Amino acid sequence: MNPSTVDMHPEDTFLEENEERTMIDPNSKEDPKFKELIKVLIDWINDVLVEERIIVKHLEEDLYDGQVLQKLLEKLADRKLNVAEVTQSEIGQKQKLQTVLEAVHDLLRPHGWTIKWNVDSIHGKNLISILHLLVALAMHFQAPTRLPEHVSVQVVVVRKREGLLQTTHVTEELTTTTEMMMGRFERDAFDTLLIMRRNKLSVVQKSLITFVNKHLNKLNLEVTELETQFADGVYLVLLMGLLEDYFVPLHNFYLTPESFDQKVHNVSFAFELMQDGGLKKPKARPEDVVNLDLKSTLRVLYNLFTKYKNVE
Repeated sequence: MNPSTVDMHPEDTFLEENEERTMIDPNSKEDPKFKELIKVLIDWINDVLVEERIIVKHLEEDLYDGQVLQKLLEKLADRKLNVAEVTQSEIGQKQKLQTVLEAVHDLLRPHGWTIKWNVDSIHGKNLISILHLLVALAMHFQAPTRLPEHVSVQVVVVRKREGLLQTTHVTEELTTTTEMMMGRFERDAFDTLLIMRRNKLSVVQKSLITFVNKHLNKLNLEVTELETQFADGVYLVLLMGLLEDYFVPLHNFYLTPESFDQKVHNVSFAFELMQDGGLKKPKARPEDVVNLDLKSTLRVLYNLFTKYKNVE
């Protein structure tokens, strides 16, 4: 498809025979969830690129030439791309986009992502393509923000056949659920457990409570609610010290965290201790644990259980 760069009515569209153009239905652009998705993605990009002093305001206008996408990928993947820093010509911009998108595809394809964008659609300021790309990047790099779920838009497709314009409407799905989108990545032990024992989370919770209390009781601590008592990260840090048999210096974390950022710091620090202990980086995000997401907390604790269940 050859995307349109502006909103237009079919009667205002000049197309060659059999040429197609697409545009977002104006009503869809006013959908609150669609607006939220755009805002969340813009805020995420600006947070990632804050040290670059890059501020994105409009996705179509700011990302089409590849400059911001290059900086974003370099920052997220911690690698340098072999591209010209500044490209003014259309050919140069498309060459840069080609290099950036090839690097993106190398990251995403092994995880089963369907590529719904290309150089021409991004350079043509096709917002749908740009959103598909950013959603994929946000999920792959576990962006510390939660994307709104089940976001869809109505897309108007205009085609010229035998001199007449024909229009059709299709629904384009931009996000599903976080779990389904994250499901493109490698399953861990908790995923396998859920598949084998669906609707038995209560049994899992009881087992995990027994496991964590076996160790936290040594510090006269007692857990009864997993999602709330681990949300500030303190018990996670202390638990790692007990499991690995070392004392965690108190200056490394907040013993009585008050702000959201302090709690995220604690959980992130606990994740670092887990990796130091030989575990893979947790699939859950620190922000999800802090936000009382039960499955994220269970996922983290279950991975500890599988490694340390025989530790006395």
